[in-house]
Amino acid sequence: MTPQAPTPAYRRLSVEERRSQLLEAALTLFAHRAPEEVSLDDVAEAAGVSRPLVYRYFPGGKQQLYEAALRTAADELEHCFAEPPQGPLTRRLGNALDRYLAFVDEHDAGFSALLQGGSVVETSRTTAIVDGVRRAAAEHILSHLRAGEPGPRLRMTVRMWISAVEGASLIWLDEGKRPPVEELRDWLVEQFVASLLATAGRDAQTAGVVRAALVLESADGPVGGLARRVLPVVGDARHLL
Repeated sequence: MTPQAPTPAYRRLSVEERRSQLLEAALTLFAHRAPEEVSLDDVAEAAGVSRPLVYRYFPGGKQQLYEAALRTAADELEHCFAEPPQGPLTRRLGNALDRYLAFVDEHDAGFSALLQGGSVVETSRTTAIVDGVRRAAAEHILSHLRAGEPGPRLRMTVRMWISAVEGASLIWLDEGKRPPVEELRDWLVEQFVASLLATAGRDAQTAGVVRAALVLESADGPVGGLARRVLPVVGDARHLL
């Protein structure tokens, strides 16, 4: 008789390993379904464990599990904007957006539920977690601008752009992930450049930031491409100058 392969020995998971396993299962479910559509039984089945075991690690039930999963997702989103401070600003923004939009693409339904709110499991704590991601992203971008102590106009410009990125991501999902993600990324980078230029016309600090950033940009980069597309359009409005 052909000898059977030995059955792998059962390995008991540590507390942290088991918790991570449950959070991963929950994140996978929340990524594709609204929070109110996910039950603890669903999480237990996805993780291959019993419902009482889920309660052992999350005695607060689904609310506690959802908040822990949300915090994990928030940490991942925050890291999307962490980028080495070398090279042109537009390239750094593009790299950060590549990671951010990849997260949106992978967690489409969950991302929509996360940002649009209205869930039965939404609380002041979950709202604070989401707002923390926005503020962390803004701080990362402000650090890349090297503005020292950012004034209100510059800070508002960055935070407005973060809101625009969120809104565009939700619309992109609603539009069946069109246009292509690479085009969306480049468009959002250009939107940021345009917003900075608009603020620079009213704020000396932002004007200095723009001048310093443009030194590192190239003619064949995003700023050069934006200028070539926009200048012919505004050329027809020279009588306004």
